[in-house]
Amino acid sequence: MSVAAPTKLAALLEKTGLLQPAQIEDLLARRQQSDKSITELVVELGYAREDQFLKALAAAMDLPYLRPGDVAIDKAVLEKLPTKAVFQYNVMPVAMENGALRVATHDPFAPGLIDALRLASGFRIRLALSTAADIDKAAKKLYGVGAETLDRMMADNRIEVAIEDDIAKQDLSELDQEASVVKFVNQIIWEAYKDRATDIHLEPQEMDLRIRYRVDGVLHQTPVPPQLKRFQASIISRIKVMGNMDIAEKRLPQDGRISLRIHGEEIDVRVSTMPTVYGESVSLRLLMRSSGMLGMDKLGLEDRDAQILLKLINKPHGILLVTGPTGSGKSTSLYAWLHTINSVDLRILTIEDPIEYEMAGVNQIHVKPEIGLTFAVGLRHILRQDPDVIMVGEIRDKETAEIAIRAALTGHLVFSTLHTNDSAGAVTRLTDMGIEPFLIASSVEGLVAQRLVRRLCNQCKRPWDHDEKFLRSINFPMERLAEGTIMEAVGCEECRGTGFRGRTGIYEILVVNDAIRPLIVSRASSSAIKQEAIRRGMRTLREDGWTKVLKGVTTLEEVLRVSEEDEALSES
Repeated sequence: MSVAAPTKLAALLEKTGLLQPAQIEDLLARRQQSDKSITELVVELGYAREDQFLKALAAAMDLPYLRPGDVAIDKAVLEKLPTKAVFQYNVMPVAMENGALRVATHDPFAPGLIDALRLASGFRIRLALSTAADIDKAAKKLYGVGAETLDRMMADNRIEVAIEDDIAKQDLSELDQEASVVKFVNQIIWEAYKDRATDIHLEPQEMDLRIRYRVDGVLHQTPVPPQLKRFQASIISRIKVMGNMDIAEKRLPQDGRISLRIHGEEIDVRVSTMPTVYGESVSLRLLMRSSGMLGMDKLGLEDRDAQILLKLINKPHGILLVTGPTGSGKSTSLYAWLHTINSVDLRILTIEDPIEYEMAGVNQIHVKPEIGLTFAVGLRHILRQDPDVIMVGEIRDKETAEIAIRAALTGHLVFSTLHTNDSAGAVTRLTDMGIEPFLIASSVEGLVAQRLVRRLCNQCKRPWDHDEKFLRSINFPMERLAEGTIMEAVGCEECRGTGFRGRTGIYEILVVNDAIRPLIVSRASSSAIKQEAIRRGMRTLREDGWTKVLKGVTTLEEVLRVSEEDEALSES
């Protein structure tokens, strides 16, 4: 029975051995006045953990306790119970046993639960106990994100595209509007946010619509209902409506922007659509405004490098460039530098494309090439605004580079980025743009190369039984093995089985000093400049990576994945 009489329920609760008589009496009284389950009340009042209580309750009721994610559930079993019932009651069908359907629940005392499941499935119901989180995770994995919403759309045989402007401004964590496509799109974004994703990709295939999230720099495919392809046009149209884009134009790429609130946190979503063979591919970049406000201590800098950078960002004038490929955290570093030096006695102006994070006390300008507001034009006008510090999102051409150098030479501190592989490569890149070497030597104070590596999950990482032959093959400095312990990724529930949670930076900081300037002026190669910097004590990206490996922060494979062999080291 799903409803237990008070005396029977009290006896079962007592049989768990976890609760005192007064606690049981309190639980039964609260249950009469609340719509929360016994399990939720036990956890809320701190009487026991959910898994602890449910294991004891399962023993008392002679029911199995299981984790649906650890059970091999046949697809035929999933089809025995309608998707709507699975999500409505937060249950999970796990097996057929002698003509009865075994269903996992976290609330065996829910009024009418067994009768409702029997009517929905047409089978006798046997219960198993599992935590609400485990059931929810398994349901999303096996049925797909937003499965209940699509199930309703299929049942209604209709496609809804709501265009209310105010929906985009509501808090998604509280949103429960009826428009099915609207709700499905919100669920995609909400799930991505919960998974700490930075990007969402909706990719039309011939037979389905694939959805992938980028978490910690790596793409993961998200389970979706098989019937999702049918609603592809409606889902993409809804996203375009939210981003103020032209829903009728499907032949050309478009860009848009969405502003949302999730759990009170403001999130900007950059939208990009691209026509493909099977429909428009949509990419969403999630920009959490607050997460951009990292301090220098959160960047993953070693103490020595942090001290060098602090000196550079507090110089009265000059250029400080951060280099690396797309997605290497350059913008985050720039914002961290600005955040560190931001004060009432400094006038800071930025010109960006786009403005990824809004900073209080900083005047930020958004590039708009369509009306003639390019980096070069904006930067030229910024110089008339009496700035102390200027941040240029990226130096893309000779004109922007020349103005930035002129600004540095006339007493301004300039931060910017370049797409090069290492620190010394920035010099070659600027000369390739047509900048005279003596101007580079006179204006550039520092060059920072960086990459992002995934951080090992603290819950499951373990020491690696290192292979000396492998270490020598990657030129690992064997003499440094005594500095720490090399760890390896394992994978657990906390990190979604990846072995990693979060990211940190590895850095290479080249200070342009009196030893480096003559090399720049004489047009020395980037490898010669790098060799001299190494002789003067610079640590390369890979060396910084090895330090983080020995500290147990990341793995050897991660450092190898994002950094290249230091040719300058082997030549020196």
